[in-house]
Amino acid sequence: MAELTEADAAQLHQEDVHIKRGDGGDAPSSGDQAAEQAARSEAAADNDAKPSTTTTDRHISIQTKLEGLEMLLDLNGAGRKSCPLCPEEKFKACYSHKLRRHLQNLHWKVYVEFEGQRMCICHLPCRNLKPSLSGDQASGRHVAHYHCIVCSVTIARKTDMISHLKRHVNKGETEASYSGSSDVPFEEPAPSGQACKIMKELGTNVQLLPNHTTPQKSDTYFNRKMKTNRQLVFCSLAVLAEERNPLECLDAFGATGIMGLQWAKHLRNAVKVTITDISDTCVKMIKENCELNHIRVDGGSRGPRGPDGTGGEVKGAPVATVEVAKMDANVIMHLRPFDYIHLDPFGTAVNYLDSAFRNVRNLGIISVTSTDTGSLYSKSPNVTLRHYGCHIVRTEYYKELAARMVVATVARAAARCNKGIEVLLAVALEHFVLVVVRVLRGPTQADESVKKLRKLVHCQWCEERVFLKQGNMVDDTLPCNCHGSLPGKTAVQLGPLWCGALFNTGFLRRMLSAAVQHSMDDIQPLVKTLICESECTTLKSFVHGPPALTNQVECGVVIKTLQGGEESGRADQTGKRKTGDEPGNVVKKLKSDASLEHPPFYYSIHRHSIRGMNMPKLNKFLQYLTEASFRVSRTHFDPTGVRTDATLEQFKSVLTKYSVPNATATQTSVSAEKTA
Repeated sequence: MAELTEADAAQLHQEDVHIKRGDGGDAPSSGDQAAEQAARSEAAADNDAKPSTTTTDRHISIQTKLEGLEMLLDLNGAGRKSCPLCPEEKFKACYSHKLRRHLQNLHWKVYVEFEGQRMCICHLPCRNLKPSLSGDQASGRHVAHYHCIVCSVTIARKTDMISHLKRHVNKGETEASYSGSSDVPFEEPAPSGQACKIMKELGTNVQLLPNHTTPQKSDTYFNRKMKTNRQLVFCSLAVLAEERNPLECLDAFGATGIMGLQWAKHLRNAVKVTITDISDTCVKMIKENCELNHIRVDGGSRGPRGPDGTGGEVKGAPVATVEVAKMDANVIMHLRPFDYIHLDPFGTAVNYLDSAFRNVRNLGIISVTSTDTGSLYSKSPNVTLRHYGCHIVRTEYYKELAARMVVATVARAAARCNKGIEVLLAVALEHFVLVVVRVLRGPTQADESVKKLRKLVHCQWCEERVFLKQGNMVDDTLPCNCHGSLPGKTAVQLGPLWCGALFNTGFLRRMLSAAVQHSMDDIQPLVKTLICESECTTLKSFVHGPPALTNQVECGVVIKTLQGGEESGRADQTGKRKTGDEPGNVVKKLKSDASLEHPPFYYSIHRHSIRGMNMPKLNKFLQYLTEASFRVSRTHFDPTGVRTDATLEQFKSVLTKYSVPNATATQTSVSAEKTA
């Protein structure tokens, strides 16, 4: 009651003061001014104690571009200027060209990025002085530091600032004190009650929770670095939709639902998309994203979201229909058949392969994305043996080794269901391994696929490798002579691995056509590299070479490729074999194309360089190998890798022939001749 009385008295006092001012009375006394100022300071202190989400100003060390730092002072003017982030005693005033170099090399080069904003290092006296060795703080020195974009705290070390930001993300405190990102058009409450952001990719908008980058803390995980993966999967589905439609396709791990929404929004009536997830939060988020993109949820009662972000009816019919289900991936794949299945769990996908092959339709496609790079790239051999049943070591071709290991695991899962596979695409990049296979029903196809699983013999000294054939000894298999010239055993058996082709040229050409049609400029260079790698040709011959055949034979089905022209035959919409082709003729065609398969594995030109010799440029070296009658191409697995059918000894001989001694080797030889 006393508190209420004091509050009422304070309010009446403020009203009296305002009345006096309005009536033109005497000015308030100094005591009243002091009381009013004290009240304002207490209110400000209360506001500071509360968590603030909006602040108008920001520190000058936080910018979005380098030009933002340069705009802090006029670098085009004449005369000496001081650095805006350094005190005068640390960096004296200088001319514009030196100051621009100072801002770029000292402040901008060591920034910490967070949601499009870059926190540059600051040398201003924003922190307390660091005490000297004697403990005197007055004679100490200022410490360089960063200003946190979220809570404005100052942290000295870059690694500590990164850890500090991660703690903000784990707590969901990613809303900065100011907004400068153009990728986030508006914010609205998320299903979990947190503030969410809108991100646009390939014309599709999705809501993202603040902790969407941490899989352990968020169900609706979203990785921006997997954009290439999503576009490759989309192109493979677009190619299958050209063969037969409508397709029943499944995105088994929806999360935000962006992949399934992209399928439905761009392919429209050609696909019937089903997005599933086991999490209630994910299912609710997927439905919200469907409304955001004007896509009708099958069985949903709510209408699409309006253009202003609020609920309401939208003029016109929805662009597509998507079925959203809360169900385990293994359960839905056992219950329903699909033409296209995409598996992208967090980590390995081996636990879902049996269910995927159990009910997939004949000539359907299964795409598998594995993100457990620790076990795939030979960092955890025990986990690799446990998940994939393969023994591997770290090699120069470890990325292709990982791709062949995943394909071998997929082939074994298909064989258990009396199905075979044809590998259409295998990509291994920094963050993931993507494998796309076509399913072939029948025990005969399963037996043919299993025959392509072999052990790999790898020399640990020179890194020569060859697939082991039955009945051969290990030392007699390798073409190198390391086992005879060096003591002990030099070879090790790896695998079992997939020894067949990793690419289908006709399928890749149609993927390139789909990428051009849907304006996916990011993956077009990658797909062109894959086409050259599948044909084992250089990019120059791919661009300027003769046009490919009009029709491509895939698994006994004649399919039109990228080039137009008159169709000599048309595949049935259901994907059945053309009636005019006899099975014997198809087998002959496939056997004739077997010799044109790309050679397995590749060699790194830097790994096998000669000491004291300058190597030729990579494109020149490819030309030299072609002139030596070898098939050669570059590979997407390694920017310095060369895929060729030459042995390692032949590869080194061509490399040695066209290498030139460098200056150090020339001086050493001259000095040796003078000494002699």
